[in-house]
Parts: sequence; structure tokens; C-alpha cells
Amino acid sequence: MTRKGWIYTGFFTALVLIFYFVLTKLIPGFDKKKVAPISSIKPIAFTNQDGQTVTDKDVAGKVFVAEYFFTTCKGICPKMNNNMRTVYEALKNEKDFLILSHTCDPETDSVAQIKKYADSMQVDTKKWVFLTGRKDSLYNMARSSYTIDDPANNLKSIDDDFLHTQYWALVDKEGDVRYIYDGLKESEVRSLIKKARLLLKKETESIIKREKE
Repeated sequence: MTRKGWIYTGFFTALVLIFYFVLTKLIPGFDKKKVAPISSIKPIAFTNQDGQTVTDKDVAGKVFVAEYFFTTCKGICPKMNNNMRTVYEALKNEKDFLILSHTCDPETDSVAQIKKYADSMQVDTKKWVFLTGRKDSLYNMARSSYTIDDPANNLKSIDDDFLHTQYWALVDKEGDVRYIYDGLKESEVRSLIKKARLLLKKETESIIKREKE
């Protein structure tokens, strides 16, 4: 390459770098890597341990973990919710954080039953919410929105269908599922806590930045 060619190359490289720098200043988040969400939650309407309806509007603007369990489970649920307590203790003081525990056995887990279970857990049910509702709605939410169970598991008869998953979904403030975790693995529980804090911090920093602009 000639000397003139090197000059032109250097000039256009500098121009591109300057243009990129200007865009990062003018467009917040331009220099951040964009990662598509795993999925997005659909509208919900379930009933909590106090008999109150919880909808997607109640979790809007919150970072939350979604799980499925049932109160009479003797298998994975006790260990899973013991690990979820670790999440609760770590993040219960975060204003914009929630845990949503959906039953996968609504025929047994009436409002009275999940209230009894919630009381036994001795947690703040404004931060850790226990939900029941229609079986088909609960299962569709797990498979189509949270994506913590394979949609192919859906049987033709909802009466014969049973969902029993150890996976948790971590949802950001925009209602997007960002990560899926195995609730039986302590290493993944620790990772969830870290990621949740990052999501909470990221949103807080964005709000502060907008307020300054």
C-alpha cells in the first residue's frame, strides 16, 4: 500500500471511531451488547395466599423469580424451597424484587392450603408470593411464558397432565425471562442471586441516568 493509501486508511478508521464514540454518548446503551430474552411473560391472573388476585400489572417493574411446587410434595420441593429461602434471605430487602411460587397441584392447593403453607414458611408474603389458580392457566404459564417445562409435555387431557419441574425463571423489569436456573443446584442458586442483583442494579442505574439527563 502506498503512503497515500495509508493516510486514507488512517483517516477513515479515525472517522469511524469518532462516529462510534459520538453514538455512545448520544444513545444510552449503544455500546452495550444486546442479548435477546429467552421469552416474555404473557398476561396472568392467579390468586395468592390471601385470596387476592395477582396479575402481570402487579409484577410490572419488578425483577422476580418464578417457580412451581406443590404443598404436599415429598420429593424435590422441600429442597427446592429450602434453596429458594436462600434467595429470599439474600434479596428480601430489595424494593423491586419478588418471588412467585406457583402451585402445580391447584386441586389440592386451595387458597386455604397455600395460606397454611406460606405461614409455615414464616416469610414476608409481600416479597415471596404463593399462587394458585386454574390448572391449564398455571401450566401454560410455565411452558409458554416462563419456559421452565417442555411444551411437548402438554397432554391432550389437562386432568391427566402433571407438571413437576425443578427449574426457575429469572424475569427482568420489562417482563422478559433472562435466565433459567436449576433450583436444586446450590451453585446455580448463587448465580441467580448475582444475576438478580445485576438486573436490579442495571435498572437503578438507568433510572438515575435518565433523571440526570
